[in-house]
Amino acid sequence: MSRVHLTMQGHIAHVQLNRPEKLNAVDMAMIDEVVAVGESLAKQADLRAVVLSGAGKAFSAGLDVASFGALAGGDPEALILPRTHGAANRFQQFSLVWQQLPVPVIAALHGPCFGAGFQLALGADIRIAHASVRLSVMEMKWGLVPDMGGMVLLPRLVRADTLARLIYTADAVLIEQALSWGLVTEEADDLMARAFELAETIASKSPSAVRAAKRLIGRALVAGAADVLAAESKEQAALIGKPHFIEAVSANIEDREPKFI
Repeated sequence: MSRVHLTMQGHIAHVQLNRPEKLNAVDMAMIDEVVAVGESLAKQADLRAVVLSGAGKAFSAGLDVASFGALAGGDPEALILPRTHGAANRFQQFSLVWQQLPVPVIAALHGPCFGAGFQLALGADIRIAHASVRLSVMEMKWGLVPDMGGMVLLPRLVRADTLARLIYTADAVLIEQALSWGLVTEEADDLMARAFELAETIASKSPSAVRAAKRLIGRALVAGAADVLAAESKEQAALIGKPHFIEAVSANIEDREPKFI
């Protein structure tokens, strides 16, 4: 059975981890399928938003340790060190591919969201969580460190001391603390309804402006001020010439009622 279920609702893609009998535990097959789905969506010109969720009782309980047991006696450097996706290996691309998508990604989180599953969720632009969610950087439990993109993604969200606590303790974080620390964006009782409501709101906006905004946000997180300011100007100059902006300005003038950007 496929580890990932992809459906389209208009311009919105729903990517669902589909191993509910194992709480969506991550094995090599799931890693490769998630990466393949993400990279295929990146080429979809009419895509406007993505909702990422997990089937069953959990978003993802993390790495399927049993499936990786055979790798422990192999050559870890040969498995992990090769850069298979630009600066990343296949395990890191599992999370980072969602940052590389040109449209916003909304993760809908419930139940356990541990280890590899947590790092996958960090790759989304927005995280909506149910009260049942439990988040953990689980790797220290196994004598490991986060190695699936978490050390790129987590420092963008939390302070250094919070990052240290999450990694050193492997403690599970509940919804109140997750909201306080900025690990999730908002809480929702009807998780999927809220995730799709937000996706629909995004999809209703100018596709070119939304894609430009995602590029700009990504640059703002890593680049210096001069680079970001130049990127702002470049993106805005391109958007001002687009029909949606010209039409909006024309409508505003015709209405004779000022509308402000």
